[in-house]
Amino acid sequence: MKFRKFGKALLMGALSIGAVLSVTSCVESYTVGYLYVTGTQTTGTSGSPGQGIISGFKIDHNTGQLRPINGMPVSSGGSYPGRAVLMLSSRFLYVLNQGGSDCTTNPADTDCEKANIVQFSIGGNGILVPQQTFYTQGKNPFRIIADTSGQHIYVLDHDAPDNSSCALALGASFTTCGDITGFTVESSTGRLSLMTNAQVSSSNGTPLTYFPVPSNSIDMLFSGSYMFILSGTPDTGDFVFPYAYANGQLTVSQNSIQQIGTTQATAITTGNSFIYILDNEPITIPADTTGPFNPGVYPTQILPWTVGAGGGLQAATGGTVPGVANETNPMFLLATTKAVYVANQGDIVNFNPANTQSGIAGYVIDTSTHQLTPMSNSPFGSGNGPTCLVEDPSSQYVYTANYNDSSVTGRSLDQNTGELRALPGNANKAYPLNGPASYCLINGRTS
Repeated sequence: MKFRKFGKALLMGALSIGAVLSVTSCVESYTVGYLYVTGTQTTGTSGSPGQGIISGFKIDHNTGQLRPINGMPVSSGGSYPGRAVLMLSSRFLYVLNQGGSDCTTNPADTDCEKANIVQFSIGGNGILVPQQTFYTQGKNPFRIIADTSGQHIYVLDHDAPDNSSCALALGASFTTCGDITGFTVESSTGRLSLMTNAQVSSSNGTPLTYFPVPSNSIDMLFSGSYMFILSGTPDTGDFVFPYAYANGQLTVSQNSIQQIGTTQATAITTGNSFIYILDNEPITIPADTTGPFNPGVYPTQILPWTVGAGGGLQAATGGTVPGVANETNPMFLLATTKAVYVANQGDIVNFNPANTQSGIAGYVIDTSTHQLTPMSNSPFGSGNGPTCLVEDPSSQYVYTANYNDSSVTGRSLDQNTGELRALPGNANKAYPLNGPASYCLINGRTS
């Protein structure tokens, strides 16, 4: 068959279009993960004050843009949800509903008695389906974490069921205490079963159904074979209590309890084999000190630690790291292989619409000394009052959920410098929520 010139041109055009379409299909957008955000509902369908909801978004692999999951948000099964955890290969999600808005500071609030843990199964396209409801042993729960084995969940209660066992577990000087309620996770159904304390018995000789911890606990985390409890007040100072962890049991390491030299610590977290404690009080850099930070007064600080014998903390090389000037209330830290990012909430108590003290501070990790140095162009913008930081499964994007402006914001992660930039084609885009956000987490299982 012979083609005239016009026919050849048509044929070449068709081939070109086919080539373009074939290339396009290779970069077709797909969902790389699901982003879940807990919070309270203030807009949308009617509900009681503090009604808890869980919002869900699909993360686009190519752009980082978010699309709402069909059928969400859903009720969290309680009021004022806070932290949540994924378990059993991300087949189940557990949400801690605190019951009241300020249960740790106002435990007499009767709403705080409505606290619970609600289990959700994760269905196709990321939808959440409620399963069962569970309860802690103590009062006013506010933190929930899972161990690395995926077999246990632990909830930190501000107040123990009673104080008769505080001295037995912690020492004679402890007349009041909080507690940790431990659960075993059934591998097929995800059902939670209450654990007993094999080390400490009650006054009548029966095993405790909880693990006593210090009063005024602030936060907790797992690192290696220890659980660490951060506790303290401005009057007493802040302490870290290490608990040896084995077979689900927690045993306090009395000889490794450590006062850390702060009075307003807000969180304890881990990353890259380090433990970081965030502190909302000023640090002064003298004028005659050399280093990556300019002399002056910084309103917050980060304290990096390594874990020594018996769970004792040892100050990391370089010591305390100043926070970002003019940003306050650091509440969450995200560590990647190259960098550390801190979410500074600023003023969230008064729903301050300006809230210039909130944002994301970035620090580069020195590969040889592991010291933190300020990142170029840091701090980075965020929504108003960020409450959490998460990285997507492809390590391309970072998201914050924000309390004051009820939004989720995303940024692209520069793989070379660690800087956070606007998402492609979507500068400063905020994804609205139906109310103030409290926590966020990523599910990388999409099939």
